[in-house]
Amino acid sequence: MGTFINKIVYNLFTFDEPDSVGAKLQLRFVEGYVIIYSYYYMWSWGYYIPRLSELVLPLGMANYIPVELFYDYNLSVYAALFYTIFTLIAFNSKKYRWLYALSFLLFHLQYVVRFSQGEIPHSTNLFGFTLLGLGLGGAFIKGIRNQLIFAFGLTIFFAGLGYTSAAISKLVARGIFWVDGNHLWLWIGEKKIDRLAKFGEFEYTFMQELALRSRTIATSVLIFGFVAEICAVLMFFKKYRWIFVSALVALHFGIYMTMNIFFSAATWLLVIIGFPWDYWINRSSLASVLNSNSFIMKYILYQDEPVTDPDQREEV
Repeated sequence: MGTFINKIVYNLFTFDEPDSVGAKLQLRFVEGYVIIYSYYYMWSWGYYIPRLSELVLPLGMANYIPVELFYDYNLSVYAALFYTIFTLIAFNSKKYRWLYALSFLLFHLQYVVRFSQGEIPHSTNLFGFTLLGLGLGGAFIKGIRNQLIFAFGLTIFFAGLGYTSAAISKLVARGIFWVDGNHLWLWIGEKKIDRLAKFGEFEYTFMQELALRSRTIATSVLIFGFVAEICAVLMFFKKYRWIFVSALVALHFGIYMTMNIFFSAATWLLVIIGFPWDYWINRSSLASVLNSNSFIMKYILYQDEPVTDPDQREEV
């Protein structure tokens, strides 16, 4: 059991692997993507929160602190402003990366204030876990590379755990009958009513028509989605990660084609963290171009000297 856990930890947190341009670029791209996309959340929540007037369903820390203050004093806008400042400083410095910890607290607080209204979405959770990893890494781990590896591994861990937990919750709710195609027919019908009410018109997609044509096809669609979720924890293993992430990406596009719902932010984050971009970059001409650019290597990829050896690591 101990060996199995050690193997999972080794695959998630690859501190001992050889350094490379590709690994650095992938890690920094994950960091930049999460920070830039989180600005959309923070500022949209920041301008929405002052429109609220009542705390409906306290969420998390909203049970312990007076979050109603955010409704009257534009505190949510100031929170978004400080979040932006902190993350910009942390991203562009080596000394003040502990500011990610404060940034995470602001992000979580803004989320709690915004969604203490009886509706609790989960689309931003993956971003929150990445920020948590950056915050813990910046505060307690030495070296930008190791900090980013920790945040990267923590994101993969909670992504796999989250999707598999979702599959288990489906089993708890409906058992093996959750994959019954009748359920998909019902959800498509509900989505049709929603879109008719919102837009005044509705047109079936190819995937919806296909699912409505046969209960067997509808059931097969749900079976694929369920299997993709229940197997998500297997993304912990780096060698096979791209297979299970590909299934989850296909799941999200399937949801979009059948339910007109697309979790774009989380889906593209899965694409960034789930495929061996470091391996592909190291074996492309881009690696030598980046390695020869001292500015990029020093200020973007946090390296004083260019990396000369591509990543030749062994998969576990």
